[in-house]
Amino acid sequence: MSCNREGHNVPQSTFRMFSDAGEYDLSTADLFDRKTVVAFSVLGAFTCPYSPIQLLGYNEYAPAFRANGIDDILCIAVNDPFSLAAWAQEEGADQVRFIPDVNGSFTRAMGMMVDLSELGMGHRSWRYSMLVKDGVIEKMFVERHGFEAMPVVSNAETMLNYINPEARQPEQTAVVMQMWRTMLSV
Repeated sequence: MSCNREGHNVPQSTFRMFSDAGEYDLSTADLFDRKTVVAFSVLGAFTCPYSPIQLLGYNEYAPAFRANGIDDILCIAVNDPFSLAAWAQEEGADQVRFIPDVNGSFTRAMGMMVDLSELGMGHRSWRYSMLVKDGVIEKMFVERHGFEAMPVVSNAETMLNYINPEARQPEQTAVVMQMWRTMLSV
């Protein structure tokens, strides 16, 4: 997958969200305008072992991202909000905001939709990450192998290194231990 949207606006889309207060819509303008945001996409909730590894990396790196000017960290997946909420709770990912792209309209507009029907997974998102400043995609890291390999370029370390190569990174042992626990529980 070679879709690179650097320099372009984030596609306009609306996400249906659920909270204890009820349903509401959230637009890409709500998520990205007048903010600096790191967003990454995973194949889906509970898609082991690589999606949890990618998620836990961003969760652990969240303080470093915020110390370097990032307002929000988003995990976007072609999933329903209930699956994403259950996955967030299971992984203890409380530093990342989960955005359900239920019908894949955002992912399709990004040019990142992949058909995994032959694997019994339907349409999903290719694995990538992006830095968005005031609604404009400044940088994208798109995985060459998408979903079938460890995140090499769409991981938190690569993104933080792009934002600030001198940034203080979390202790690697904490990140690695959390990732191993995830992989062993599969």
